Amino acid sequence: MNENDQPTWGTATRGVRAGHSRTPEGEHSEPIFATSSFVFDSADQAAARFAGDEPGNIYSRFTNPTVRAFGERLAAMEGGECCVATSSGMSAILSTCLGLLEQGDHIVAANTLFGSTISLFNNYLGKLGIRTSYVATTDVDAWREAVTPDTRMLFVETPSNPLTEVVDIAALAQIAREHDCWLVVDNCFCTPALQKPFDFGADIVIHSATKFLDGQGRALGGAVIGDAETVGEKVFGFLRTAGPAMSPFNAWIFHKALETLEVRMRAHSENAQTLATWLEAQPGVTRVHYPGLASHPQHELASRQQTGFGGILAFEVAGGRAGAWRVINGTRMLSITANLGDTRTTIVHPASTTHSRISAEERARAGIGDGLVRISAGLENVEDIIADLEPGLAALDA
Repeated sequence: MNENDQPTWGTATRGVRAGHSRTPEGEHSEPIFATSSFVFDSADQAAARFAGDEPGNIYSRFTNPTVRAFGERLAAMEGGECCVATSSGMSAILSTCLGLLEQGDHIVAANTLFGSTISLFNNYLGKLGIRTSYVATTDVDAWREAVTPDTRMLFVETPSNPLTEVVDIAALAQIAREHDCWLVVDNCFCTPALQKPFDFGADIVIHSATKFLDGQGRALGGAVIGDAETVGEKVFGFLRTAGPAMSPFNAWIFHKALETLEVRMRAHSENAQTLATWLEAQPGVTRVHYPGLASHPQHELASRQQTGFGGILAFEVAGGRAGAWRVINGTRMLSITANLGDTRTTIVHPASTTHSRISAEERARAGIGDGLVRISAGLENVEDIIADLEPGLAALDA
């Protein structure tokens, strides 16, 4: 069963029904194929499988029914042809870059990328002769001007982490087409429940399945979605050889979690909207970053490009790092952790955690100041989230 069986299915229905081929056992819930290898009927069949002349399972590093089921379901929800599932979100980015790029190639990337992504591009791809230039995330003209004859990829997160800046995907897709580049969009914050980058011209969609796709902070995983040649052959070829594969157990967790993705994302968005609106009225808060607020610079774009505003927000407080830590340390229920997309609300200080490995200058260019706090709104009663933030905010005036 896949997206071609029911092309009119909505995203929520695909999240429940796509990507499950029942075995002869007739199971209603998808099984876990916890096996490292697969048995062939004959030496002839084994040779045909390894040569690619016959489809079928070979070895769970690159062919496993549970992993395939998750990939088919996520690809159906995103509207892509195929999906390569990886061991983490960072390995999804690595697989995409090393599967598609070569020495001398150039990437144009948003300067608000996740800190580990910037470190990957600068410290490791740079060693291989793959150069990266960074531009202001929302400045379309800057993207166009940064493209060179060697540019092969535009890479962006939208909304961005942690400032929730929103990029005009269609505008970047036009630049990519004009210069024969791939447009890669990290859709981690919105997921296909709230945003479909392929509808706006993206070539590849990246996910950290660890975040909202799982939604309960249980497992690590990543995904690359795209067409049959770019992702199905080139990115898959890297994964088959290098081996950053998703485990069958984690794939089963993500596959089942997709069934509730749309319901969860609506609830995350509702709590985040209420929380952002409340924070804007607090005296110790100098600015709130959330696309659902009319004060957000890309609110109108987000309203057109997304069907919801997501569960991530950030806010700046008076007093710099000391003030931000006072707010965070004043909480008792919220989880102080760098992960996001959980049922539990999480809170973190980006400058000293998620973006601590990039330079102070890079953080400044990205707008990540010492007084910035990021929240991933969970599924608790929003009144309880607010009550847990009040003591720390009140302490700013003490």
